[in-house]
Amino acid sequence: MNWQRKMNKALVRFTGFQIERVGKAASGAEAPPVPEVRPPADPQTDRLLESPVFLLSPVRSGSTLLRSMLNAHSALHAPHELHVRRLRVQFDTALAGRAMAALGHNQADLEHLLWDRVLHRELVRSGKQFIVDKTPANAFAFERIATCWPDARFVFLVRHPASIATSWHEASPGRRTPEEAALDALRYMKAVQRARSALPGLTVKYEELSAEPERVTREICAFLGLAWEPRMLTYGEQQVLEKGLGDWRDKIRSGTVQPARALPPEEEIPDALKPICRTWGYLT
Repeated sequence: MNWQRKMNKALVRFTGFQIERVGKAASGAEAPPVPEVRPPADPQTDRLLESPVFLLSPVRSGSTLLRSMLNAHSALHAPHELHVRRLRVQFDTALAGRAMAALGHNQADLEHLLWDRVLHRELVRSGKQFIVDKTPANAFAFERIATCWPDARFVFLVRHPASIATSWHEASPGRRTPEEAALDALRYMKAVQRARSALPGLTVKYEELSAEPERVTREICAFLGLAWEPRMLTYGEQQVLEKGLGDWRDKIRSGTVQPARALPPEEEIPDALKPICRTWGYLT
């Protein structure tokens, strides 16, 4: 296959195009790795956002509830899931790549500029001080997010792994079995745990948030250097309730904190989830 790679390189060099196997783009695979991911060369000019907050959590862990409570604070703008890490930049010609390289930008640098600009625009439109992004899939890109925004702050939200798996199955019962839901949700849990091990931040348990919302939100505000506001406990009606952008079910529509489901007994916890249960303190 060396001759094919050489031919593709030549095509890219002289035309900016390359040959790809039919169906490759639609396979659902991750995009190819971008060039070197590095911090902003000049943070003062390369970044408009200051101290963005990222809520890293598995799916179905109460992140929409916490997002809603944070968004009720006068200084925090926490919109629906934004998925900015999926916004890509590409060079349609080799000449465009060379031109950007001459300015000191690679593909990853330009994507970071785009991400920062999109979030900053949203923040400015809100009139608030700090933006909060709670997209669960951000856990898979925590290293790049932390590199993009060196002053980012991280709040980790965890929940009993078996409760996450049950809720994930209930969200789309025709799409995945309970066993498949547990394994799929475990991917997110492991990603969040990797982020917790690598980054400084504050860890919050969903069960404690729902049982003692004032105490937990006070801890979050202290971590963010903000005064606590009572309005966080009655976050009110949500503007965006749509599957894929956050929780959309009746519980979140209530506008107030609802009790968490009862924790499952140990014998009902899938074996695959027991190690992460122990790591997060739900099993001894």
